[in-house]
Amino acid sequence: MSTRLNKVFLSISASLALTVSATSYSLANTNATNVAWPQNNVAFCNAALDKAEEQLDDFRKAYTDPTKIPTSFSEDEVKYTNPMGWTSGFVAGSFWYIYEHTEDASWLKTAKTWTNALEKMQFNRKTHDIGFIMNNSFGNGLRLVGDKAYEPVLVSSAKTLMERFNPNIGVTYSWSWGTWEFPVIIDNMMNLELLFNASLLSGDKSFYNAAVSHATVTMEHHFRPDYSSYHLVNYSRDTGLPIGKQTFQGIADDSSWSRGQAWGAYGYTTVYRYTKDEKFLKHAKNIVNYVLTHKNMPDDLVPYFDYDAPDEPSITNYRDSSAASLLASALLELSDYVDKDEAQRYQKAAIKMLRSLASPDYLAGKGENGHFLLKQATGNYPKDLDLNASLNYGDYYYLEALTRCKTL
Repeated sequence: MSTRLNKVFLSISASLALTVSATSYSLANTNATNVAWPQNNVAFCNAALDKAEEQLDDFRKAYTDPTKIPTSFSEDEVKYTNPMGWTSGFVAGSFWYIYEHTEDASWLKTAKTWTNALEKMQFNRKTHDIGFIMNNSFGNGLRLVGDKAYEPVLVSSAKTLMERFNPNIGVTYSWSWGTWEFPVIIDNMMNLELLFNASLLSGDKSFYNAAVSHATVTMEHHFRPDYSSYHLVNYSRDTGLPIGKQTFQGIADDSSWSRGQAWGAYGYTTVYRYTKDEKFLKHAKNIVNYVLTHKNMPDDLVPYFDYDAPDEPSITNYRDSSAASLLASALLELSDYVDKDEAQRYQKAAIKMLRSLASPDYLAGKGENGHFLLKQATGNYPKDLDLNASLNYGDYYYLEALTRCKTL
């Protein structure tokens, strides 16, 4: 089982080509993001993880209660969540990545402590994001240490998530609040990995079938012809068809929220990993091509919180480092499933994102930013929440991407 789960970390290629085929996005000024970092990409990834370990060592010393979980930092304030919150599993997951990098027993102990504090969340029926909570913590733990006690927890978590699956509509229900009839958000693509892993662990094909159904229906209704995505689709429980489409975190219902685009790219790459169905690979590639060729993608490849934000002069300063870290991680996995030219293009874009994120513009100095890693994330612009912030999930995917790029 550990061999199959370890597929998430990819053997991409022996080295990264210095030149790639022509692309329509700019890769200029690369050296501007390389200050003080090794030129060799693998050495850079290792050095960036070393630096992250130093910062997160202070983080774990500052935050010692694994049931009071730091979720964001902005305006000199740390915000916390409890185990019920959707971001509760990211800190444990980050600790697992630091353990993977260092193989240090103290990090193993820390990762286990913060993971075990979430055990009861296998029965958390108040969120669809149980995949974020449990797969990032217990899933990474199972992958790295093979603790058999983690297996029933993950299967139980998937059973809880399945209670939200509606076989008539073919998707999993998202938010348990608001006035929507059956809301499904693009973020939900990220919870499918829990279902796939539970199917492997239990032999129960219903988990697999539900994940494939959700991905298929979402592909049909969430995406526009150019492969930009709506944030939320509201379905009719009677007809199973959409009755409304909107955003909740972008600037407009018809705009392109950058983290949502990254959720989609990552989610469909993951679905292809488990299914090997070419339609999901094609969809992931189309989403990636949309964002990498977008006219408003900045030269450093760290997107604005919405790809339409630069058309609104008052809000062009809001980047989203979490969207970049998430997209970089997705690109590195996706590069393992495509031909050589595409792989080089995806790898080069991902490395540029990571080098940008490792620059002083985005990476906090030691002891800064509440001991979080990345700055300049946007939590929720319409709610004026966590603007120019640090987010624990941005840090998590930054560490995941760095871990993946070590195998270049």
